[in-house]
Amino acid sequence: MRFRPCIDIHNGKVKQIVGSSLRDKNDEAKENYVASQDAAFYAGMYREMGLTGGHIILLNPVSSPFYEETKKLAIGALGACPGLMQVGGGITAENAAEFINAGASHVIVTSYVFKDGEINYTNLQKLKEAVGKEKVVLDLSCKNVDGKYYIVTDRWQKLTDVELNEGTLDLLSEYCDEFLVHAADVEGKQKGIEKNVVKILGDWGKIPVTYAGGAGSLDDVKELKEIGKGRVDVTIGSALEIFGGSLKLEDIIDICK
Repeated sequence: MRFRPCIDIHNGKVKQIVGSSLRDKNDEAKENYVASQDAAFYAGMYREMGLTGGHIILLNPVSSPFYEETKKLAIGALGACPGLMQVGGGITAENAAEFINAGASHVIVTSYVFKDGEINYTNLQKLKEAVGKEKVVLDLSCKNVDGKYYIVTDRWQKLTDVELNEGTLDLLSEYCDEFLVHAADVEGKQKGIEKNVVKILGDWGKIPVTYAGGAGSLDDVKELKEIGKGRVDVTIGSALEIFGGSLKLEDIIDICK
């Protein structure tokens, strides 16, 4: 189990938000923390600490007037830690190589491969051909619907018909190097992890997978490690001291080890 660092960028600022509050309309989100430093500052910090495999997420849609500013910060962060972090947000087969060339180890993709609520195999194949399977991370962020978890797209606003389960993980692992899974119902709330999602991921465990959402204490991290059988990596944002929370990076890293 590894700790994976994160940098979320919204409206041209590094932020921690409540995931379920994000709205493309008017670029709205409930904010937990807005950083005074830019994304490159955090990327450099992670590099100095030897942290790798984390993700930089652009939370504005390409249509947003803030998108270019958000993208500029993301590119700057990639330049501060070349080859060490992944990037997601508005990634397609057409622009994936641009982010890889800017220093991303992987591109993270959701909406491009889930269209009209279904898996778009044509786009999956295009993405695989554009940068190679070994540089693709599929974001299978999900929400609970009647006890089952369904993948959500477009910054966690659109529900698909694709359930997060062993069959889906088996199928999609043919097209990617890793999975990233935000439990969107608890993202940014620091009130505990979505245990059932962690169990699904830990029971499967065939390629690297990172879980995000709800961890607010060291006990939450320990519980994730146990339920995930040590196979599920973790990323934490709002609960960290560096983002206005109370948890120290070093303590989380120690538990993961």
